[in-house]
Amino acid sequence: MPDPRFFEDLGPIALSRLAELTGAELAPGAGPRIEISTVAVLGRAAPGAVTFLSDPRRVAELANIRASACFVHPKQAQAVPAGCAALMTPAPQAAYALAAAALHRPRRSASDEWVSLSAQLEPDVRIEPGAVIGDGAQIGAGTVIGAGAVIGPGVAIGRNCEIGPRATVTFALIGDRVKVFAGAMVGEAGFGATVGPAGLIDIPQLGRVIIQDGVTVGAGVCIDRGAFEDTVIGENTKIDNMVQIAHNVRIGRNCAIAAQTGISGSVVVGDGVQFGGRAGVADHLIIGEGARVAAAAGVMKDIPAGETWGGFPARPIKKWMREVAWLSRTVARRGDGAGA
Repeated sequence: MPDPRFFEDLGPIALSRLAELTGAELAPGAGPRIEISTVAVLGRAAPGAVTFLSDPRRVAELANIRASACFVHPKQAQAVPAGCAALMTPAPQAAYALAAAALHRPRRSASDEWVSLSAQLEPDVRIEPGAVIGDGAQIGAGTVIGAGAVIGPGVAIGRNCEIGPRATVTFALIGDRVKVFAGAMVGEAGFGATVGPAGLIDIPQLGRVIIQDGVTVGAGVCIDRGAFEDTVIGENTKIDNMVQIAHNVRIGRNCAIAAQTGISGSVVVGDGVQFGGRAGVADHLIIGEGARVAAAAGVMKDIPAGETWGGFPARPIKKWMREVAWLSRTVARRGDGAGA
């Protein structure tokens, strides 16, 4: 269930109506009056939820499904067990996205006040001109909210934090002593889209951002909220300016991430990892504890703990340096031959 501090529940919706909204077809025997109240990914779906299966390689996971309904391709409908209604569609993820939009909606502040009357501010909170504090937000003692900053509904910010001018913090829970510099965007929707009947459609992003104590978030950084899981930044991690951290990323403690690094969705980064400037990491990878990624490296594979990688595609740095040296010598020799 999405966090009610950040999302409104619009359900329940009868299964027959959900099928109509998404263009899916109820499998024979599915009860049209079953009520669906939420969406969930396959491994987390509980009774009352609708989920989806789009990858046929995961069809075996349907055997243990607990959801009340599941969007599946007609070819996999027979694998949906009794007790879970199959909603047949050629585009299960698109149907899931439409269902998520029908069942959940991001909260918006109802108050016209710059600082909502329902916000909870501890003593010594400083709010500079033009800042907006949403309904139900909580801000700890000694925290400074910079001019023009926006703190969304339900956001919790700990004590002795600094939120810079024009920073935006939404769908987020933030610990103590956190610094978010000017223009950073924390909690915006992650980049999730799928092909629907009329082209690409957005997949609602129903997770949060969790930032632990002592983290620094540089100017212009974008940290996306999770698609359904949380995006997590570990304790005392330092993020330089203009870094992109995508949805569902989990970064460990005491990491250092230099400017213009981009970390794609669902990457797991261990404690003490260091990224040089303009490094890039492909999605769903694991960067082991204490690893180092050289500047401008393009990481396409998991990096074992403690190793240093560089180049594009990234590989162990000694191997990369030997290859660069060999290439340089080869080019030099050919150049000498051409001039002889």
